[in-house]
Amino acid sequence: MVDRRRQQIIEMACKRFADKGFIGSSMRDLAADMGLEAASLYTYIKSKDDLLEDICFSIGNKLINAIAEVNDIYFNAEEKLRMAIKNHVEIICANPQASKVFTHEWRHLQEAKKTEFITLRNQYEQGITEIIDTGITEQIFIEDDKRFAVLTILSAVNWISEWYNPQGKMKPNEIAQKLADFVFTGLKKTI
Repeated sequence: MVDRRRQQIIEMACKRFADKGFIGSSMRDLAADMGLEAASLYTYIKSKDDLLEDICFSIGNKLINAIAEVNDIYFNAEEKLRMAIKNHVEIICANPQASKVFTHEWRHLQEAKKTEFITLRNQYEQGITEIIDTGITEQIFIEDDKRFAVLTILSAVNWISEWYNPQGKMKPNEIAQKLADFVFTGLKKTI
């Protein structure tokens, strides 16, 4: 029961933080959303900061596991990048509100956790960079500004949380396909 209730509180915090921001949300507001007294929340969670950590690191760890899996499998760079984009899109679309919190509200993590989060984010960025490096080595990607390419890809996939609608016209696999096709237009080396 405690784990289920804690999960409900995390889900409500995702919604509130996505809509109002971490700073614009209070424990009193969250308790009201849940139909509880504010003091009751502390039976299930330590603090508002604890909720933000759970949300940010849950998405972050899913992304790290996904990129590690892609880079551990031997495919050519194009297949790896398509798979990395597909995995990222699926994670974002599985919970757009948590993804929005992950993308925007991490700045409000406590300093030690913020440092840990930035390390996690940099590790993920390095995983994408490895794929770009592989594509350059395989001579299928242009040798250009790798950091710009990586940041452009990450910006595109992370921004999905701003507009994705689960009841909308496009499903995650379509989004991933169109996005990957668009990315490859800019990365592919012409002979």
